[in-house]
Amino acid sequence: MSPIVHPEVLARDWVPPTVIDRAREVAETVRRLDAPRPAIPPPWIVGIAGPSGSGTSVVARRAAREVLDRLRADRAGPPPRLVAVRTATARGTHGVAAALLRALDDGFDGRGFPAIEILAGFLRRLRRENRPAVIVLDDVQAGGPDLAPVLRALAAPDRFLPEDASGLPAIWTIVAATPEGWATIAAHAPRGLDLGPPVALGPYSGETLEAIVRDRWVRAEERPPTDGELEAVLARIREDGGGARRAVDLLRRRAAEDLRHGGEAGLPSALRPPAVEVERRVVRAIEEAARHQEAAVGEVRRREAELAEAQGIRPLPATTLWRRIVSLERAGYVARAIRPGGIGGTRSVVRLLTPVEEWVTTSRPSEIRPTAGPWRGAGPAWAAPETRAGGSALPWRPPVGPAD
Repeated sequence: MSPIVHPEVLARDWVPPTVIDRAREVAETVRRLDAPRPAIPPPWIVGIAGPSGSGTSVVARRAAREVLDRLRADRAGPPPRLVAVRTATARGTHGVAAALLRALDDGFDGRGFPAIEILAGFLRRLRRENRPAVIVLDDVQAGGPDLAPVLRALAAPDRFLPEDASGLPAIWTIVAATPEGWATIAAHAPRGLDLGPPVALGPYSGETLEAIVRDRWVRAEERPPTDGELEAVLARIREDGGGARRAVDLLRRRAAEDLRHGGEAGLPSALRPPAVEVERRVVRAIEEAARHQEAAVGEVRRREAELAEAQGIRPLPATTLWRRIVSLERAGYVARAIRPGGIGGTRSVVRLLTPVEEWVTTSRPSEIRPTAGPWRGAGPAWAAPETRAGGSALPWRPPVGPAD
């Protein structure tokens, strides 16, 4: 690729000024939100559901910005807030709540505070600022954080305010999810909250994916791709799947490779992939098991258990290891698949999408060896508080309480 002129175009949360093949869905989302003066009482919550890579994030964020434009045109005073959280990378409900409050106070650290208290702090902060807000709960997937407490807080915010306080500025919420993620939300929605059907998205056609790749390429490099460059990206998309998300991820990785002269720290922040929290031995187990680009999950589990035993710590439970693999898949590093064979006639496998040395990870607390019991060890199993492929440790910050 040529030198990147506009790296922000390849960032995960960048929103194109004109969405391709999704204008109708954006308009429908904005219509349902009915800003700035809805005809129905709150809560105003709209869902967008479609398979991964179908544009749910783009539709949600584009619609959110159009709502913000309507709010700015309707009122004077402080501008409205946009708060967007990628739930798939958050650590449970607590992580989502902390990310919401951190959007208003970037120095907030949620350690030591329950999720409900953090949500109360978020709502109190909105009330103190007296600014309407549009909240995007993005990338909601089956098996992700439980969002019922978050939706409960947004649906009845007065319950989270001090006894002598009531009334918040208007809040609009957009939930972008896979069909399975939306089904989970609908099944566990707070009692009395009628979410209604989501705005449904289907997969992009091949022609639309090609148009999206061309559009991002031209915006990033200020030149169109050659036929060979375009076909190389489209061939990977057809092989790996993942739709538009995978397409932009491939463009970002190609750009990062060309810019990786001084190591990861020299990359523009827009091109730095987010770190995945996963034990180093899990990464090593996947690397050793998938020497031919693919490995059975059972083999990964066996190798992880061997590495854990060598470190003197307890192996991860099967469900926990599965969550780590899902996190790596969401980051675009691996893909899960079902193959014939094994017990029941099928077996789960993990396929590498990018070389392990390109992964960006941080170690988790479970890297620490216990000091007592059958799995006790001589000390910590890590050499630094956080590690990343080609990166460095991140600083520790003291906890900061929720803002009232």
